[in-house]
Amino acid sequence: MTRNRPPETAPLALESEWWSAAAPGARLAGVDEAGRGPLVGPVVAGAVSMQPETARELRDGVLAGLTDSKKLQESRREALFEALTSAPGVSWAAGEASPEEIDRINILRATHLAMRRALSALPGGCPDFAFVDGLPVAGLPCPYKAVVKGDAKSFLVAAASIVAKTLRDRAMRALDAQYPGYGFAEHKGYPVPDHLAALKRLGPCPAHRRSFGPVRDVLNPPML
Repeated sequence: MTRNRPPETAPLALESEWWSAAAPGARLAGVDEAGRGPLVGPVVAGAVSMQPETARELRDGVLAGLTDSKKLQESRREALFEALTSAPGVSWAAGEASPEEIDRINILRATHLAMRRALSALPGGCPDFAFVDGLPVAGLPCPYKAVVKGDAKSFLVAAASIVAKTLRDRAMRALDAQYPGYGFAEHKGYPVPDHLAALKRLGPCPAHRRSFGPVRDVLNPPML
């Protein structure tokens, strides 16, 4: 019988290369986001920074198995989040952009805004450099490198993905309690059939993104 192997811990190769060339004590961060695709709630970004010794110790210890948050079950993400955010030597922060901001400036710009806010909120201020998941980001407050699939290639980006995804999931559970009937706690706002059916039945709640097609179509049904 074949057993499912746990995901491999994200590597530290990118970080180690940067640290080896940087001045002693230089601060490096990883950045990632969660919540670009859902129809409801904020987009949330996480930023995580730590020194090399801390990263290596945690990667081999309480954060073994930390990787792209999408590959982990919710209970595992929660456990890693608690271990990460309580570990000595770890600096972390989150930033978000609201549904109103998403509707006003579009989801891409809102995602970049959330990333800027997360980096700026790090204890001690902006780091000297950052690895960012995905494509280039406009207007970050520090030099950076965009890394496609960075949450699987960089330990710090994977840590940031845990922060972003865990906090956004918690926000969706809170919205589920505030606006029952949509199933936010289960589908986290993604346009799954149950969510679309509830949206048509109940109409949008105040946290829905009105610029997104399925919500816009309920508010302004297309002419036949």
